[in-house]
Amino acid sequence: MASERTAAPILVASNRGPVSYSVRQDGTLDTRRGGGGLVSGLSAIGPDAGALWVCAALGEGDREAVRRGVTEPGVRMLDIDAAVHADAYNGIANSVLWFVHHMLYQTPLEPVFDTDFRRQWAAYESYNRAFAEALAAEAAPGAAVLVQDYHLTLVPGMLRELRPDLRIGHFSHTPWAPVDYFRMLPDDIAEQLLRGMLGADRLGFLTRRWADAFEACCDAVVGGVGTTRIGVHSLGADADFLRERAHRDDVTERMEALREQIGGSGDRKTVVRVDRTELSKNIVRGLRAYELLLAEHPEWHERVVHLAFAYPSRQDLAVYRTYMEEVARLAHAINSRFGTPGWTPVLLHLEDDFARSLAAYRLADVALVNPIRDGMNLVAKEVPVLADNGCVLVLSREAGAYEELGEDAVVVNPYDVAGTAEALHRALRMPDHERAERTKRLTAAATALPPEQWFLQQLRALGG
Repeated sequence: MASERTAAPILVASNRGPVSYSVRQDGTLDTRRGGGGLVSGLSAIGPDAGALWVCAALGEGDREAVRRGVTEPGVRMLDIDAAVHADAYNGIANSVLWFVHHMLYQTPLEPVFDTDFRRQWAAYESYNRAFAEALAAEAAPGAAVLVQDYHLTLVPGMLRELRPDLRIGHFSHTPWAPVDYFRMLPDDIAEQLLRGMLGADRLGFLTRRWADAFEACCDAVVGGVGTTRIGVHSLGADADFLRERAHRDDVTERMEALREQIGGSGDRKTVVRVDRTELSKNIVRGLRAYELLLAEHPEWHERVVHLAFAYPSRQDLAVYRTYMEEVARLAHAINSRFGTPGWTPVLLHLEDDFARSLAAYRLADVALVNPIRDGMNLVAKEVPVLADNGCVLVLSREAGAYEELGEDAVVVNPYDVAGTAEALHRALRMPDHERAERTKRLTAAATALPPEQWFLQQLRALGG
């Protein structure tokens, strides 16, 4: 049990924390603060609440900070063995659980649950146990603990055994696999994973669809959810932050640079996508749909430009590196096939630049969000908030955002390249008044539960 001096009444646990460190050439530490819904949400409870964020050291900079005793207020970073972290994070979380929930396996060849998988699963158990023990040590009597995502599915059950007095919640930021797909996991692993999560008092999901899928898996594998409560909290866009940030000077500069790259006399339309280069984001099919649009509707030649921002993700996994290479190859092929001296059909950017992303949002006439499967997809919610002249949202029915935004989007089957090409054509031709009305309704739905309220809603539901 933690001492009275350090015991926290509210704790958040996640793989990634609100800060990260790197070592400068002179040996000093550089601190980078993170963003996102969790950071915004935790700040909503105020600095005097005594909240603590428990996270993992993700790289050598983080580990060096732990070794030197460098801490940020309200953060405890765990220096888990690097090999254990790699097996748990890349071997299980990102190469098994992510693939299961996003239905990404090429089933004739994968998955392969062999002795190497079992070794990595043991590391995943150790990784989760490290979090459970740290939370148990830091939590005040009866504290509220909010555990985040598929990296930490075993923590609720482990923590319940260590500290039955705690109020434990777990939130899933991904989709949840349907029963038949989830049961590709070995039977004992599927049961262990579900029972780990059911150690929580309450489980949260982004949409009713994902919550229902989880309950169906529990019914099939462990006989139901028992006393664990299930809730839905649909994370929305942070409109105030986005609007303020999108009108700073660096965004204005990037808008001018993008306008120059787009070219023309200012009347070219833009199709915008901003994604991490993850296999689930379906960037390759999106590019193929745009290529088909240009092939079948030559009237759009010289009149439209695709701003495709595909930022690096999980480049330590070979399959992700290969996918990024294919994105770059296809963009180049489209430009070679259709481009002219005064028109580059695809402007592909692979270097992460938040200000440039916001600039693209403001310039968007059409937003293309076509994931194979996505827990929510905040880009679908953010672009309508910022588009200076309103935008048409072309949205996959497999994105969690479809549940709220589908009625005012142009909806696509993410596997149907021809259908997506026609959806882009329809979106580009949509009359201004219809686009404006749709944008107004999309913005209202997208901002209904901003990060601060999203977090507080979960805390209140847990009894915190």
